[in-house]
Amino acid sequence: MSGGVGPTGSDISLPKEEQVDQKQEQDHSLQKSIAKPIRSVFLSLRHLNCLAVAIVLSASGMVAPPDFAFVLFSVFYMHFLSKVAFPSLLSSKEPSIFNPQKKILRLYVFIGAIIGLYGPIAYILHGIYEGDKEGIKAAAPHVFLLASQVFMEGVAFSGKFSTPIRAFVPVFYNSRRIFTIVDWLRTEIYKINAEHSGSYRRIYVGRILAVANMAFWCFNLFGFLLPIYLPKVFKLYYSFHKEKN
Repeated sequence: MSGGVGPTGSDISLPKEEQVDQKQEQDHSLQKSIAKPIRSVFLSLRHLNCLAVAIVLSASGMVAPPDFAFVLFSVFYMHFLSKVAFPSLLSSKEPSIFNPQKKILRLYVFIGAIIGLYGPIAYILHGIYEGDKEGIKAAAPHVFLLASQVFMEGVAFSGKFSTPIRAFVPVFYNSRRIFTIVDWLRTEIYKINAEHSGSYRRIYVGRILAVANMAFWCFNLFGFLLPIYLPKVFKLYYSFHKEKN
């Protein structure tokens, strides 16, 4: 989801006659900067934190083998697609889809982090304190997959993969996480009389958090990634493919 088209220009005033040459040089430099993508820093602090969360959840035994196998499969399949279906084309001149400096995009990503990562992590930590084994077990797969997704997005945006591969990661992981959220929501609904389910307040908080994640990530997949982001990605990729040929 992240990525930009380059730095935005400052206010432009009409140049004087003697400033035309200088203005043309600035325009040429600006065009070069727009054509060059902003590469994400691989293994940044954010990516390392998400990797640490995924490793801790894996080591704690709260991650089922199918979820762990899904992450491993995504790594190999991403490389397979990059070699067979969507090789990198003119990656040094390929712009990003959206400008990460836009306030609405930054707010959208921030809300996703609150709902998808910080809230569930706090819920899991509080569940350890209250002994809510069922709630922890239900929320952990979603957190593990989302943390793995953020890390894999850092890999995809490192500049070694084409834009369809970069889009593959959030679409692939978002599709899988919806099933884990369904299981989480089902657990929260039916655990009110279960043993080791925590306090009543925690039960209602868990339900709200599960519903919020279901609503947000369903919208993210069906309202943003598939109808908006993915078409732009393929349009950009194949336009560069035609230029190359």
